[in-house]
Parts: sequence; structure tokens; C-alpha cells
Amino acid sequence: MVVPVIGSKLVPARIRIVLSFMIAVSVSPLLGSMPLITQMDIGLFMNVLIQLLSGLGLGFATVIFFQLFILAGQFLAMQMGLGFASMVDPTNGISVTILSQFFLLMVSLSFLANSGHLLLLDVLLKGFQVNAFSVAGGLEEMSWQLVLLGQWMFSGALKLAFAAVVSLLIVNLAFGVMTRAAPQLNIFSLGFPFSLIFGLVVVWYLIQNWRLDFQSIFNEFLTWAQQWSAL
Repeated sequence: MVVPVIGSKLVPARIRIVLSFMIAVSVSPLLGSMPLITQMDIGLFMNVLIQLLSGLGLGFATVIFFQLFILAGQFLAMQMGLGFASMVDPTNGISVTILSQFFLLMVSLSFLANSGHLLLLDVLLKGFQVNAFSVAGGLEEMSWQLVLLGQWMFSGALKLAFAAVVSLLIVNLAFGVMTRAAPQLNIFSLGFPFSLIFGLVVVWYLIQNWRLDFQSIFNEFLTWAQQWSAL
């Protein structure tokens, strides 16, 4: 219900509910023996609540993984002058730059091509096998892990777009020096199209290494998800 691609607003709510039910029925034989429930008490409801929060946390972490690439696209678009070119993101219902939307499309296809949805189900199953009906870490540890994941999102987006942002910054600095050396030059009519074209070249070079960059960040996310399931 909360994981990207499958749980987006583009998929109707009825289909998401039916898909969640089918997944639950399909994976239940793989969980092994579950604890026997003998009585209904407050502890049982607390365990169920913590399990729901654990699943929501894993889905939210996947959303943060996708937002990392969107944030990197925002960095690049603002630096190369494409910040004004925005479009509505149908998944989240907000306006993002067209470069971020392109990165979102790329990361969605790469996520499905690398069987990311199946790996998330595998992580969820291993979490039930390690902690059958409880969460050892507690709500405090889960909350702190999500906070650290937000830090990882910003650092990962900066690392992904750092080379391109620095290259565009050097170009803007060069145009600043040219303006001081020759004030008669119109920096807005000359610098904007050059920065835009140079930015597109940088993005093209960035896409050449997309597979390696995505695999590195995806492995970091998968390692975090496995640690999350063991809480």
C-alpha cells in the first residue's frame, strides 16, 4: 500500500487492496510456525501495532530511496537553469522539475529490472522469520533509524549529483569572470543557453554511469532494509 510503483496513486485503491491480500495469502505458507495466540490482551494489540509500523517504515524507506534520485534531479535542474521547467508528478501529486521526473522514471524502471519489489518481499519474510511476532528494537530504535535514513537521502543525492553540480558551478564562475572582463556582454542572453546545453551534456554523461550509481545506492538501501527487518 505504501511502497512506490505498486502503491502509487496511479494504481486504484481496490487493486492495491486485492494485491496486498493476494501477497499475504501467497507468502503465509513461507513464514513457518507462528506463535499460538491464547488470549486477547493489550500486549497483543501493541505487537500488531508495532508490526504495522514496521511495515509502514519499510515502505516509507523505499519512498526515501526514490526521493534520493528526485532530489539529485532537483539539484541539477536548479544549477543548469531548468528549475522553471516543472510538471505535475502523478505519483505524489506535486510539481517537480522535468529532470526529476525523468530520474523518477529511470529509477522506477531500474528498481523493477533489478527485482526490487521481490527483494522487499524477501526482506519482509526474513523479518518474520527472525522476529516472529514482535519487534526487538522497539519504536525508539525504529524512529531513529528512519531519521538516519533521511540523512542518507540528502548525502546520497549530493554524492550522485556532486560532479555535475561542480561542473556547472565552474561554468557559471567562468561567465562571471567574463562579465567582469567584458561588461558589454549580455550574460543573460549568452550564459543561460550555454549553461543549459552544457547541463544536458553533463546529464548525458551521468546517464552513462547510471547502472553503476544505481546499483551502489540500491545495495546500500538493501543493506539498511535487511538491518531493519532484524530489529
